[in-house]
Amino acid sequence: MAHQEQSTATFPEHIRKKRNGEQLSAGEIRDFVQGVKDKTIQESQIGAMLMAIWLQGMVAEETHALTKEMMLSGEVMSWPAEWEGLMVDKHSTGGVGDKISLVLAPALAACGCKVPMISGRGLAHTGGTLDKLESIPGYNVYQSVQQLHRILEEVGCCIVGQTDNLVPADKVMYALRDVTSTVDSLPLITGSIISKKGAESLSALVLDVKFGNAALYKDLGSAKSLAQSMVTVGNSLGIRTGAVLSRMNCPIGRCVGNTLEVMESLECLKGRGPDDILELVTSLGGLLLWMIGRAGSLEEGKKVISKTLQNGAALEKFQNMMIGQGVTSQIAASLCSTNADYYSILRRANYQPELETEGLGTVLDIDGMVIAQVLHRLGAGRSKAGDPVNHSVGAELLVSLGQKVEKGQPWLRVHYETPALSAEQRLSLQGALTLGTADQLHTQPLVAEIILP
Repeated sequence: MAHQEQSTATFPEHIRKKRNGEQLSAGEIRDFVQGVKDKTIQESQIGAMLMAIWLQGMVAEETHALTKEMMLSGEVMSWPAEWEGLMVDKHSTGGVGDKISLVLAPALAACGCKVPMISGRGLAHTGGTLDKLESIPGYNVYQSVQQLHRILEEVGCCIVGQTDNLVPADKVMYALRDVTSTVDSLPLITGSIISKKGAESLSALVLDVKFGNAALYKDLGSAKSLAQSMVTVGNSLGIRTGAVLSRMNCPIGRCVGNTLEVMESLECLKGRGPDDILELVTSLGGLLLWMIGRAGSLEEGKKVISKTLQNGAALEKFQNMMIGQGVTSQIAASLCSTNADYYSILRRANYQPELETEGLGTVLDIDGMVIAQVLHRLGAGRSKAGDPVNHSVGAELLVSLGQKVEKGQPWLRVHYETPALSAEQRLSLQGALTLGTADQLHTQPLVAEIILP
């Protein structure tokens, strides 16, 4: 007890030190994280420290110490020796229509990797990876560590929620960052993301760091700073870490919303996916295969991943992962069949009006953020943890960038129930579409840059 009092007494010193822009020692950072975990520091003090970190930043050594201590605040997973060098995962900073995990995890498993993907619900626009998967009847995102091992042994990939004993310090800090306006701090974001991946005991990690109108970071420079911070810390913890910087303006693929994104992911796994999803899946997967020595180059890695989507190997892994996580074999087989009737299994929204173009010309831009914000208000996402999500709410793009359209041509199908789509929301959605002349079209590659370990 005396020890607790002593560390509490010195804690204001640590806050003042950081507030004044000084570097915290590894021991001081350990005290902080331990105090957060053991609840021996007051919430007001944690909030003050988070704000001091937000204002003053941290040098690489501090960020490394923070991430390492957060990682060690709970259970660190251990894997069978024969899986050495095969444990891989990816993290995305989030985008609109970002269903990459659903395609990438089974593709990597089909290449012989083990993918223990521990994912989030997402407070953002349209739910996280777990919400997407929960639109499949029976899919259970909560698996014990023993079940996780069993699914990885039998299938090679699983996508599950975070258990209570994984990085408990992050849960406390994450909630407080939200209410103290300290979410957008490089060391705090790095610590939160990499500590959770570190606790998975990975061989390699790839980060999809997005920038653009519909991303957390609007420009390449700030996204690159975050990517570099996470790559540095990941590698310093012994995880081969690389990053892909990708543009996030238009939605990824043609579908946004939980059920619709599951359907589009299944189409990708059947070799019928849109080019942009393919580009991201093969770039991220190819980089991972190269980092663990399963491919001689990034290009070779991309080809290997692409092949699993064409020959049905990744689809088979997805089918088995669904069964491993509680979906009946009948439903899993139906969803994975060549001409699946998705809506016989997945929930379909009551209303699906189509919006028509108000002019003619070439599609120059489709603002993903505007679409996401409207869908959020229609119930596709949540504003606070624990809010329910309507899996059937979403939108389908009926046109693509560079396409010539006539006036009155359907360009967007909106899926909703209650609340209904208001006149004001229709107006917002119409504003998301930019038409112009073909010579105004400036297409840029989806992947802007790759940062290697």
